[in-house]
Amino acid sequence: MIDFRYHLVSLISVFLALAVGIILGAGPLQGTIGDQLTTQVDALRADANDLRDKLAASEADAGKRLEFIQAAGPALVEGSLDGVRVAVVDVDDVTPDVHDSMVEAIESAGGTVAARGALTTAWTDTDHEGLRDTLASGMRPLLETLVPDLSSDASTEELLAAALGVALGEKDLMGARTDDAKALEQQLVQADLITVEGDVTEPADAVLLLSSAAAPKAEDGSSPEPTEDVLASQVTLARVVQSITPVVVAGPTASAGDLVTTVRGDDDASQQVSTVSGSETPVGRIVVPLALAAHHSGEVGQYGFEDGATPLPPVVRPAGGSDGATPEAPGDGTATSGDGTDGAATDGAATDGEAGAGGNG
Repeated sequence: MIDFRYHLVSLISVFLALAVGIILGAGPLQGTIGDQLTTQVDALRADANDLRDKLAASEADAGKRLEFIQAAGPALVEGSLDGVRVAVVDVDDVTPDVHDSMVEAIESAGGTVAARGALTTAWTDTDHEGLRDTLASGMRPLLETLVPDLSSDASTEELLAAALGVALGEKDLMGARTDDAKALEQQLVQADLITVEGDVTEPADAVLLLSSAAAPKAEDGSSPEPTEDVLASQVTLARVVQSITPVVVAGPTASAGDLVTTVRGDDDASQQVSTVSGSETPVGRIVVPLALAAHHSGEVGQYGFEDGATPLPPVVRPAGGSDGATPEAPGDGTATSGDGTDGAATDGAATDGEAGAGGNG
């Protein structure tokens, strides 16, 4: 049984321990503890300053690299899209700034923007599913004639994608836009599946499908990721249009659940369609026209800084304009005389004449 003496001894022990702590803290240990704390604080301060200096150096280096890219970019892309007509289509809620910057990049590379358009929410939402089925069913006979690769059991998504591909890229033997292309465009616009800016007068030689990072913002301001059904529909669009006109898909820095990543993860689409990530960056505005030029020349690639992607497309120059003509190589040493004969033949005739004159003499 615990008695009073036990409590008394316990209290004395506590006070003794407190006294010893005070004595040691104020005496021999005072300098040691203070020195240790000061040393630790100084080390932490030095580490913080070092990290701050490294961050500043990294930011300065990144700024210089960006300046170099912006300075070298125009020379790199100049002429890469000469004679190439490109249709720019927003597949979701792309900001006007990004869309306009892509148009400017294409034009700076020598390309012509043949069409500017966008898919509406009716392209994928459930409320317009019946309308889409009816419209696609009516288009099927014509599309099966115009698009040989279209299967006889093509889905509504595939039929509408083919209709958009024909509307953008179908051309006759003279390279002009066909009546079928105009009619399909009109049907898609009247059904409120797409919007088109201005009049489309020329067929496209390539199509740029622009995507944003996420689906349109909800009423609370949040940006939910696109659903799997929407992404699947967009991948189908890219794959089917590719069978008609070369397609490049561009979007912001790739992340899980966006269109660029989804196309790259699809075995069939990734072998047919080129992608570019970082379209909102200065680098992206250089890579997009180069990717269009490469893809128009038959080079399929996935471009960006993510794993499995290539930072820069191969730099190609079109062999000719949209009419298919190949420009004459400069400096081939052949001159043409005013009468249509080449200079070599004319010189040869003159030489023969001189020889004859010499013989007569």
